[in-house]
Amino acid sequence: MFLQADATRLPFVDDSFDFVFGSPPYCDARTYGINAQRRCQAWVEWMLKVTEEAVRVSRGLVVWVCAGVTRDWCYWPAPEGLLYEWQKRGGRCWRPAYWNRVGIPGSGGKQWLRSDVEHCLAFTSCEGAIPFAENTANGNPCSYGVGGAMSYRHADGVRRNKRTGSRIRSGAVKLHTKTRVDGTMETQGYIPPRIANPGNCINGIGVGGSRMGSRLCHENEAPFPEDLAKWFIRHLCPPEGIVLDPFSGSGTTVSSAIQIGRRGVGTDIRESQVQLGYRRIAEVQPMTLTG
Repeated sequence: MFLQADATRLPFVDDSFDFVFGSPPYCDARTYGINAQRRCQAWVEWMLKVTEEAVRVSRGLVVWVCAGVTRDWCYWPAPEGLLYEWQKRGGRCWRPAYWNRVGIPGSGGKQWLRSDVEHCLAFTSCEGAIPFAENTANGNPCSYGVGGAMSYRHADGVRRNKRTGSRIRSGAVKLHTKTRVDGTMETQGYIPPRIANPGNCINGIGVGGSRMGSRLCHENEAPFPEDLAKWFIRHLCPPEGIVLDPFSGSGTTVSSAIQIGRRGVGTDIRESQVQLGYRRIAEVQPMTLTG
């Protein structure tokens, strides 16, 4: 479903959605035909209102994919400013993730570096864990088994084996065991999970050409790939749950949700994008959940 609506005044009751995901305008990077251009501080103030509304209607997390811009040799830290102001004003947020999208070859100006990442800022009203979030939904089997090379440094600066907590020395390190009351043996120390947490640097999801998921996405000024939306939806929306995108554009989030067995709602301030969203989902084959 798609609706024409202002992201600062969402027409939904509290806790209507399991997950809110979208990509707002990047400061003054695009006009979108409606003069949707804001300088850094104005963008932060506007996005605080948008985020407050999104958090209100979400039972779980709100994630914004966004980036700052550079103007006259000066970077505008809009995403960082939003995160700081939200927390400063008493809002709750999670550590951000970063989408490694790989920037435009040759960009970066005459002296600085190509921009390869975009922020994935996470906000919530939840004061604890989100019960349906599955942080290994995009993970892979651990690279190292028990006794492998993983280690960490303790507060004292000494490198310790993550499996046992013991100091790293030359030679093999053995697991500590103890005997239970029933006579069986119990292994103590770190045991690697079956699937590793994928980490907060999201790699392998490119943009452009056939990697976006639909040709219709290019009828919007700033589309993102379906694989990025699916990555977050698998993690933060339960099967058959419902996702909202308040900046729906070409309908990428809603289309992605349907494809992987969730439901989706998109809002956009422009009626043209509402109609584009309906065209987008008309080409989608919903996933059938079994079991």
